[in-house]
Amino acid sequence: MIFFLLVVYALIILWLGSKIMEKAGLKKWNVLFLLIPVINIIMIWMFAFQHWSNLKDDVKQDFFG
Repeated sequence: MIFFLLVVYALIILWLGSKIMEKAGLKKWNVLFLLIPVINIIMIWMFAFQHWSNLKDDVKQDFFG
């Protein structure tokens, strides 16, 4: 029963992540990196600090500038 709940939880997280990726203008399949330990943390940081193509032009996206 616990395994079933973990699978359902993982599917929900992947679905929500794919929606976020879609809104950010990125490919949905990138959400699969969440399943790989260590790589998932690196990808979250890369996603957080990269340029999001779907944001409006007046939104400041440069973290260091």
